[in-house]
Amino acid sequence: MTGVWHCMLVVVILMCVCLWGSSEAVGEAKSRPRPQRRPPKKPKVDPIDVTPPAQNIDINQMTGTWYLLNTASKCSYLINHGTKVEPTVMNLTLSSDQTLSVSTKTRHDHQCWEILQVYNLTPTPGRLTLKGARPEQNTEIVIAETDYASYAIIYYQKMGKTTIKLYGKSVDNLSEPLLTKFEQLAAKQDFGLAYLFPFPTYSHCGNVDQDHVINCIPTC
Repeated sequence: MTGVWHCMLVVVILMCVCLWGSSEAVGEAKSRPRPQRRPPKKPKVDPIDVTPPAQNIDINQMTGTWYLLNTASKCSYLINHGTKVEPTVMNLTLSSDQTLSVSTKTRHDHQCWEILQVYNLTPTPGRLTLKGARPEQNTEIVIAETDYASYAIIYYQKMGKTTIKLYGKSVDNLSEPLLTKFEQLAAKQDFGLAYLFPFPTYSHCGNVDQDHVINCIPTC
């Protein structure tokens, strides 16, 4: 039971990309006077593939502390609880084995939690992979835009569902032009204003005791 509860908490804290698809109603079949050739199917395009990473991303400059400022997502948790999100901070450290160690801290039920993960670098600059229990459950991550010093826009895609997150190096740099840029990029992925969820910029968690650390290495 504890393990199941921890898995639920991970989903809540990280606002994971939704894994379920929408159901479609099936109408009645119609008779036709003659067989008709079906139009050829368009090749399936992976959403992450139409989001090229920024050129020449220097992963070393991405290390350090990043505050989550805004999220674009159609995840049902955010749709139902988006007004109750908690301040969230992420710390990135480049490891000697060329992986990116990720520490995410946030509050749940008035308690600070820390989740530990590892992002694997890929040959493509700015593109990383968070491994799932099976390859089809991997999360593909693209650092789409960043100036390293103030903001980063990162795409997360899992099983065909995409979430976009806006991070800041501080909580004071959410400028109007930056927010507009984020909204425009979100709109290109079919995220209207109803699917944008700003995060609090105050009262972030500091040190977390070991009883409230969830180690998701290699996976949760």
